[in-house]
Amino acid sequence: MTSHPRFEPMFNCVHVDEKWFYMTQVSPRYYLAPGEEEPYRSCKSKRYITKVMFLCVVAGPRFSPSEVLFDGKIGIFPFTEFCSAKRNIKNRAQGTIEEKAIDNVTKEVYRECLLRKVLPAIKAKWPIDASGHIFIQQDNTKPHIQPNDSEFMAAATTEGFNIKLACQPPNSPDLNILDLGFFRSVECLQQANRSSTVSELVVAVTKAYDEFSPYTLNKVWLSLQLCMTEILIVKGNNNYKIPHIGHDNLHAQGELPISIGADPTLVREVMELLANGSTQA
Repeated sequence: MTSHPRFEPMFNCVHVDEKWFYMTQVSPRYYLAPGEEEPYRSCKSKRYITKVMFLCVVAGPRFSPSEVLFDGKIGIFPFTEFCSAKRNIKNRAQGTIEEKAIDNVTKEVYRECLLRKVLPAIKAKWPIDASGHIFIQQDNTKPHIQPNDSEFMAAATTEGFNIKLACQPPNSPDLNILDLGFFRSVECLQQANRSSTVSELVVAVTKAYDEFSPYTLNKVWLSLQLCMTEILIVKGNNNYKIPHIGHDNLHAQGELPISIGADPTLVREVMELLANGSTQA
């Protein structure tokens, strides 16, 4: 072990996760000018608010001193399908092709999204000078495929790539940068755009994803490493608070690191703990 251990920059890691995005909030907040009419929207109940599940895929962004080399945004993919309308209504004729949300995302649907959308997007957008050995981290929900899925492994080892699936530790949402802060930021941007149909919601979410700053994404990756440090301190437990290092100030001064250092004594203690096969539940 080195005398000044640091986390790897994690440039070969890709995080994926699903999230429901809603057409409107249950209790939206508006800032109105004096005399301005309050926006009005109606729905049978909050259970009927239109929603679409998206699979979001991000990696660590990369920068030169003067520009963004890779923004880390692989893609955000809606679980939707196109079908023809079965009956006439006021604003749509029978037979009109509509985009509908897929409410039940099964293992087969998830695998198809990985094979047809996620893997091609990674291969198309991955930096040319970067290693093709990539880990895709997913959580442990039932629709997710196993890391040794034969169809995935066959598709992930072509064109010079060696892409592997890995599952994050259970009950540890802070170890996925999407849950750690990315999703909430994208949702705030999405809610700024009014949507009335599923297609408009897909456009709004995609627009919010595209507008998300790679510099902000980089801060979330650094927060992930800070959370890992806290997990080491509590010996694998999750009773900690997410730390802050003043990302914005460091970025303004040009001193924002690409990885976080760790206390060598702490690292040594954790290595001894693992060697003895003892961690807290």
